[in-house]
Order: sequence, then C-alpha cells, then structure tokens
Amino acid sequence: MRLTLHCDGGSRGNPGPAGIGVVLTDDSGEVIAEVAERIGDATNNVAEYKAVIRGLERAQDLEATVVALVGDSELVAKQITGHYKVKHADMKPLHAEVKSLLESFDSWTIRTVPRAENSDADALVNAALDGLR
Repeated sequence: MRLTLHCDGGSRGNPGPAGIGVVLTDDSGEVIAEVAERIGDATNNVAEYKAVIRGLERAQDLEATVVALVGDSELVAKQITGHYKVKHADMKPLHAEVKSLLESFDSWTIRTVPRAENSDADALVNAALDGLR
C-alpha cells in the first residue's frame, strides 16, 4: 500500500509549547488517518522531525510499503536526503530515527511544498496546541 504523509510541526516560541500534525492519504486522496499531538516544549525543527517520525510510525501501523513524505520544512527534507549535514546535537538522534524508520519501507520519497499546500497538517498542529484535538 502506498501512502502520502503530509507532516508539519511547530512551536509557539522557539523553543516553546510544540505540536505535530500528520495527514495520511491513499492514492485516491482519501484521508486514511490523522495525528494531532502536543509534544511538550521543543523548537520548530525538532517538532518538524517528530511529525515525520510519528507519520512514519503510523504508516507502519497501517502496513504501508511505499511512503511519500510531504512537508514545508526544507531543512528537514534536505537533511533526510543527505543534501544538508545534521550538525545540531538535538537533531542527530531524530534524523537517525527517521532514517531507521524509512528502511522498513520498500521505497520512499520526500518533497517540500509551500506552507499553504500543507494546510491540513498545519491545522492539526494548531488544533493540538489549542487543546482541540
């Protein structure tokens, strides 16, 4: 099964209260699952990574074999693909966890989109932070 994961993470303050949002869809665009969670205090970048991790875990739960990651963080996407080095100590274990999770899939892709094209995941982040989900 192929799933698309729209992932977003954010914090109010940097660092500050943080949350993640993930929308998983099938090839027809039907929403299969959503995740909206508070993750405590974190930076925006940590929240972005945690959203990818949670999305990949949920995709594993749904027995996906192929995943297409979509997000608005160029930093995270370029670190995952190896175009940027991971220098920050807080990011290294998160990066390693993402790479490990990706090994469980037959194939994967990642791309960045403008924030407006990731609005469903962004809305879930805000809902989590507002205590609505």
